[in-house]
Amino acid sequence: MTIPKALTIAGSDSSGGAGIQADLKTFQELGVYGMTAITTIVSMDPKDWSHKVFPIAIETLEAQLDTILSIGVEAMKTGMLGTPEIVEVAARTIDRHNLKNVVVDPVMVCKGTDEVMQPDNLVSLRDVLVPRATVVTPNLFEAAQLSGHAPIKTLDDMKEAAEAIHKLGVAYVLIKGGGKLAGETAIDLLFDGKTFEVLESERFNTTYTHGAGCTTSAAIAAGLAKGESVRDAIGTAKKFITEAIRLGFPLNGYVGPTHHGAYRRSGCCC
Repeated sequence: MTIPKALTIAGSDSSGGAGIQADLKTFQELGVYGMTAITTIVSMDPKDWSHKVFPIAIETLEAQLDTILSIGVEAMKTGMLGTPEIVEVAARTIDRHNLKNVVVDPVMVCKGTDEVMQPDNLVSLRDVLVPRATVVTPNLFEAAQLSGHAPIKTLDDMKEAAEAIHKLGVAYVLIKGGGKLAGETAIDLLFDGKTFEVLESERFNTTYTHGAGCTTSAAIAAGLAKGESVRDAIGTAKKFITEAIRLGFPLNGYVGPTHHGAYRRSGCCC
């Protein structure tokens, strides 16, 4: 039996809800064999859940990638990359191995913060990595940063940002509005350079969304690894994350992750 394979280049979330942990759970749930190149290790202080970020040495990252790409993958995604140098490694890897089906989740902040962790990373993501992506999946904050737009508050703002991001060279822009916009549904926006497509789903009054961005981008990468079209992969990812948020749960007094097994439990086919 042959199982499609996907690579995630991302950080490790010690609490298990986001990063490579979320990616691997999502790949598994969607029938894809996942492999990981860890860029950073993120820990949380049990006293206040403040984050500590420990970058992995470049040579260690490159050694991981050599291992994975000697096997081969049908798709890849990126998450937290940590430094401009790591962004460059990801970009070189795409070029050197002529990788297709590239999903870039332009992680700029840890959940619960609103400042870019590494301002130089924004420039590298925008100028070096995003142009190599098949799909880029920013949330509202990240979309504003990548596009140079003021804070995004409306669907029209999302469309303006999507157009600006598409001009960077990426094929598809998926801006994740989720429950951040006013309205009764959770809204995402897909733009392919010609057509805007508004994706709506049920909106939940919950704070248990830790890892939602990682999970969404991993689900898209899984679909692409299985040979799905971009639109079909995104459609499945939207359903996957909707169910994961529906059954999100409290982990402790600070954080609640999405439930990666919820899509399967709901009876959806993978």
